[in-house]
Amino acid sequence: MEGHMQFVSLDWTLIFQWGNLLILYLIIKKFLFGPIQKMLSDRENEVKAMYDSAQKAEQDALSMKDEYTAHLAGAKDEANEILKNANQRAVLKTEEMLREAQEKASGIVAKAGEEIELEKKRAFAEVKGEISDLALMAASKVVERELSSKEHERLMDQFIDSVGDAPWQK
Repeated sequence: MEGHMQFVSLDWTLIFQWGNLLILYLIIKKFLFGPIQKMLSDRENEVKAMYDSAQKAEQDALSMKDEYTAHLAGAKDEANEILKNANQRAVLKTEEMLREAQEKASGIVAKAGEEIELEKKRAFAEVKGEISDLALMAASKVVERELSSKEHERLMDQFIDSVGDAPWQK
């Protein structure tokens, strides 16, 4: 038993070792575990802050994407409206130009019709004047002499031949 006693026996060295171990534990806990625990806590807070910041940035990006999509849709609508208005103005301008061209063409046709009518009247007046001159010529020849039926026929033939050479036919 004595061999077992020594194993269980208390001696001052063992008490000092246990005391040293306790002191070492308290020193390590105060100077090593505290700062390490604080550093781990700070790092955990920093990671949480980064995670929160990333989530906020993601939310902001999604919000900006929605805003951009809405703005893009508005811009497309505005562009379509501008194109629609431009097409309407172009159609109105084209119709106005066609109307003006038709009015000018109608005016030109009316003026040409008036000029044709004046030319007809002028030509008719000339023909009428020449016919009256010819009739006077024929009448003056008939009056100059008394005609027999043969001479009358010859005179008519001569008149017809001379009318063929008249200046109004040229």
